[in-house]
Amino acid sequence: MNLFKIFIAAFLIDNVVLMRFLALCPFIGMSTGEDKSIGMGMAVTFVTVLATCVTWPIYRFILEPLGLDFLKLLVFILVIASLVQLVEFYLKKSAPALYGSMGIYLALITTNCAILAVTLDVISNGYSFVESLVYATGVALGFLLSLLLLAGIRKRIRCSPIPRFLKGTPILFVTAALLSMAFMGFSGLVK
Repeated sequence: MNLFKIFIAAFLIDNVVLMRFLALCPFIGMSTGEDKSIGMGMAVTFVTVLATCVTWPIYRFILEPLGLDFLKLLVFILVIASLVQLVEFYLKKSAPALYGSMGIYLALITTNCAILAVTLDVISNGYSFVESLVYATGVALGFLLSLLLLAGIRKRIRCSPIPRFLKGTPILFVTAALLSMAFMGFSGLVK
């Protein structure tokens, strides 16, 4: 498949948050401002691409040839958890303010189902190593895009007259649903 098509499909058409409804916890929790959204998006991008770089060869050259396919879920989760620990150590040393603002959401990258979904998708779709990296980058940047979109909309929501029963999380989910419907328009973009 064309690398550009793989990227566009991962970035817009099958957006991990708005079309597949994965990673909703960090989507809602880390979209309070652009800085937090960018920080979380970059951390998720790093972990997603690196996890794909590590898990693809492990599966293709170790698990599959030895008939240990059934261990892929366990192995992939261990790899992702290890990589998140590396990101956490790095942010703690190099960007303490960002590390502090991320709080529990940084640890939630470990259990971020979107990252695990990417590592499993590249195997089930039969992507080559390069196609896997393009797909992982597209998914991660699509996650970043959705965070930034919601962060921008949240700025407007703070100034808007919202009925009391919709204030807080309910209006965020209504907004996410409307964003999701808008993203459905991309579904015919790539065949």
